[in-house]
Amino acid sequence: MDADLDRLFAKSEPVARALHDRILEASQTFGDVRVEPKGTCVHLCRGPAFAGVHPRKTGVMVTLKAAVALDSPRVRKAEQVSANRAHNDLVLTSLDEVDAEFLGWLRASFDLAAPKT
Repeated sequence: MDADLDRLFAKSEPVARALHDRILEASQTFGDVRVEPKGTCVHLCRGPAFAGVHPRKTGVMVTLKAAVALDSPRVRKAEQVSANRAHNDLVLTSLDEVDAEFLGWLRASFDLAAPKT
């Protein structure tokens, strides 16, 4: 998997990989997280994917699943994909942006992906 991640982040500045690692580390404090490198991004999964991390030259775009579109100037694009799901895209270029607000959204995305019982 490290080779897949190295390939994905090869054209990015080091901050992009550091952001991915910080987001993954934070996610793992919530519970078990499966990392699925894809062709152009990395899915963070708890059963279904709850977040996607897309490398960019100077950072990452993170897609978070949520029950509704997030109302924040930090959200670049929000798309309601079904009655109870929205995809919210945020662009992060600094480790400082992995802050309490972002971590709250990440936790909510993780919780939303909980297995049905």
